[in-house]
Amino acid sequence: MRIDEFRKAVRQEFGKRLEHATPANVREFLDKMGEREFESRGSRRRIEICEEQTTYESILKDFYARVLEMPPEEGMMLLWTMSFEMSFAMLEHDLSERFDHLFGEVAD
Repeated sequence: MRIDEFRKAVRQEFGKRLEHATPANVREFLDKMGEREFESRGSRRRIEICEEQTTYESILKDFYARVLEMPPEEGMMLLWTMSFEMSFAMLEHDLSERFDHLFGEVAD
């Protein structure tokens, strides 16, 4: 996907200033984008995961090192979607804690 197509898809889904983004529809959108990317690569065959790293920290380091080697537009889209997902996941967690506190069960 090219950067202009990516921008168009994001704005079409969430609005020009992302005003329609919510934790739920962000997750759905990113799932659709991942599925679209997977299908566009003709990846209907079995997936094999060959991860050499053994800790979450080393996996992150490897990921960011590989992003530095990507073409700029590809790396930017990958980092944008990752940060968008993480930000809304944190928001969802925060909202969940707030609502659990407000509507949680009352101890007897």
